Amino acid sequence: MTIDERGEGRGEEGRERASPARQPAINAPWPVTALCALFLGLYFLQTLAPSPDAVLARFGFAPADLAAGRWGGLVSALFVHGNWAHVLLNTLGALAFGAPVSRLFGTRAVGAATFFAFFLVCGVFSSLAYALLHWGAPYLLVGASGGVSGFMGAASRMLERRGGGLAPFASRTVVGMAFAWVLVNVIIGFVGLGVTGGAPIAWEAHLAGYFAGLLLIGPAARLFTKL
Repeated sequence: MTIDERGEGRGEEGRERASPARQPAINAPWPVTALCALFLGLYFLQTLAPSPDAVLARFGFAPADLAAGRWGGLVSALFVHGNWAHVLLNTLGALAFGAPVSRLFGTRAVGAATFFAFFLVCGVFSSLAYALLHWGAPYLLVGASGGVSGFMGAASRMLERRGGGLAPFASRTVVGMAFAWVLVNVIIGFVGLGVTGGAPIAWEAHLAGYFAGLLLIGPAARLFTKL
């Protein structure tokens, strides 16, 4: 997120293994590819707008919006981006880290809805956390990286799964990924990253989204899966 200063289950998994020739080129559950297509399609439409800055102003989110009673940007800001590099980076992140989350929830209607809701909750939480830290600031947050960071936090608990459950918070992988993400974001918060067109990076929102995903994946899995 940048600041503009202006297997369904084991049965499906088994069938995929039995017929590898039929696997798609991008082996990701359909909710993930749909979300990525949404990112890219909406940004393409954004580039066609007569005034891209007006699109950011209309659909981005600023902490000052909360004081004015404007809450819609908490959601809409997740689907507008600063440039092609920005949206492509978030799309790749969603493909990499959203896939295990989608497989956990499954690809039927309830699982897909849970996957999309998980993304939105993590993204909204990331923006709210940023707003609390920068109350009243006019800077616009744009981009899906708060929700994508939530996928990353959730995925960290799936890399050392034992007995079908999620890895404990104290596992080496969970702790290591959290430490690395904090370090990376603190660094880019000070030196920047060359994908944002010169706009500062809302690294605080990244961290809030990450820890939202890390903490919420357990309750979500208990509610909507058989874990």
